[in-house]
Amino acid sequence: MLHMWACFVVINSFANPAQAVVLRDDRQVDVTITQVPQRVVSLLPSLTETVCALGQCQKLVGVDRYSNWPESIAKLPRMGGGIDPNIESVVAAKPDLVLMATSARGAERFTALGLTVLALEPRSHADVQRVMRIVAQALAVPVQESDRAWRHIDAAVNAAAQSIPVQAKGQRVYFEVNRAPYGASESSFIGETLQRLGAGNILPASLGPFPQINPEFVVRAQPDIIMVGDSNFADMATRPGWQNMRAMRTQRVCHFKSEESDVLVRAGPRMAEAARLMAKCLTEKAQANKAEAVDKTKGAP
Repeated sequence: MLHMWACFVVINSFANPAQAVVLRDDRQVDVTITQVPQRVVSLLPSLTETVCALGQCQKLVGVDRYSNWPESIAKLPRMGGGIDPNIESVVAAKPDLVLMATSARGAERFTALGLTVLALEPRSHADVQRVMRIVAQALAVPVQESDRAWRHIDAAVNAAAQSIPVQAKGQRVYFEVNRAPYGASESSFIGETLQRLGAGNILPASLGPFPQINPEFVVRAQPDIIMVGDSNFADMATRPGWQNMRAMRTQRVCHFKSEESDVLVRAGPRMAEAARLMAKCLTEKAQANKAEAVDKTKGAP
């Protein structure tokens, strides 16, 4: 009841044009929202998830083809990809607000057609918190609610870190995000999570967040653990030198199902779930390594 009353107050404050909200998006454009949006199109999975995490799923009238969480959005119209939205479909949905990535095409076209566009692209832990706040303000969700949601995420990441045994800390990880191959470096949000979990990263921040790398770089770096999606894992052993890498030989590779990969590569409200998946990988592989060492000791003359 208190939540409903708070929303009522905020919504009514928007009804007065003098209470219009001006938000600066990631294009450094000031976007004016004069009334509480009731019809929202989201063209980036992490933004779709953010809208729903703020309890505003019911306002979505269309999403990009990759948005697949939560299940309640399954039947929503698909309006192209995150980078190449279907402009006609978006316009036909008559949204009050379009949420999209800064790297996507079409923002200027939407604006020219009279639509309100917020371009946001979270790329770090701090960005996730900031974007949640901006989306909350755009949708008239009290900021204290978005802050509460962020504190819950942050605390869950800390809990995942605390769940990792001491012997699992300090392992050097290669995290592959795409097949070219592209990896997640220390400066990516994935790298930030690994750091908080006490893991090392073979890809330095100087390479950029998600660099395309020479497969030989990974062979030379000899990571202790490899994290990769199922679709990329299939042909890893065929890469020159990879079958002889220590992590490959000793099966210290965590390959994630497609739905788990979605969680891991999105900078959004499911970041805590991503941390738990990584923590589980680090723990299991460290325990397997310890068991292997014990077996070798028992077998020694």
